[in-house]
Amino acid sequence: MTTPHRPATDRELAVRAVGLVKQYGDQRAVDGVDLEVHRGEVFGVLGPNGAGKTTMLKMLATLIPIDGGRGEVFGHDVRTEPHVVRQLLGVTGQYASVDENLTASENLWLFARLQGLGRTEARRRGQHLLEQFDLVEAATKPISAFSGGMRRRLDLAVSLITRPPLIFLDEPTTGLDPRTRGQMWDTIRELVREGSTVLLTTQYLDEADQLADRIAVIDHGRKVAEGTADELKSSVGRATLQLQLVDVADLAATAAVAEQLLGEAPVLTPESRRVNIPLQRTDQSVDVLVALRDRGIAIESVTVQKPSLDEVFLALTGHDTGQEADAAAPAAGEATPSDHSEQMETSR
Repeated sequence: MTTPHRPATDRELAVRAVGLVKQYGDQRAVDGVDLEVHRGEVFGVLGPNGAGKTTMLKMLATLIPIDGGRGEVFGHDVRTEPHVVRQLLGVTGQYASVDENLTASENLWLFARLQGLGRTEARRRGQHLLEQFDLVEAATKPISAFSGGMRRRLDLAVSLITRPPLIFLDEPTTGLDPRTRGQMWDTIRELVREGSTVLLTTQYLDEADQLADRIAVIDHGRKVAEGTADELKSSVGRATLQLQLVDVADLAATAAVAEQLLGEAPVLTPESRRVNIPLQRTDQSVDVLVALRDRGIAIESVTVQKPSLDEVFLALTGHDTGQEADAAAPAAGEATPSDHSEQMETSR
């Protein structure tokens, strides 16, 4: 059973947003969103393209003005203390903001110098980041020769030059191949182990499930749910009791018992002697198992499968996250009307 989260104190919060609003004409790209991100966690913001994820991130990063509500970073007001807030966070967007005409080493040295590091320290820090992000062999290559995954890793490295305690990652693995996505996930986990707090936006359900300690589901500019992955899955209430019977001849009797107890017919797979029984509550599995035992039906194996985040998102919003449309997403600079700022214009 999941233990409820107690309210966090101000000192425990890296980010607080209360009633956050961004308006574009008659449309609210962000519509009264509340968030609390605890220090030392990965907080995931899950939603489809155009949901308002990037707009929310840009407001909290001081990149665009807040039209309504309030945002704080480590207790500092985003509106009234933007210079302090910028020193406390690093931002990595969906599109690499490095200079195409420079090498990886030159980009890191340049951004380090722009952020006030001396020449020697800028070189030392750049070399450390090249090693950390597995870019040493590509250090002298022009960025134009980099793959998408290498660009994304370099962009993240640039945002970490001053080791900010808070990192905003806006869809950091969009368009990457599975191997490179896995490398980025490992990097994010390592950042948290080293003490960073991460606010991550994503449209990938598996990414939120793998990385996030807590998840806020955003749709049409509004937060529709928040919790751990397990809490969100439990809220849907559609776990599945999966049985494998000893004797295929017991399938019909098992189905009848399940339907009588739960009011819904299970899914039968005769060739593997399997029965999938939908549950409204996981404790209903006990009722089914006791009833089958009383009828002498032998069971070879039992598992209870929670809903996936895909099912959670569909139940909460009535549609999927649109991951399949990723390849057809507009190119940089071609913002969709539903979100005027889904391309992050990262400011260092």
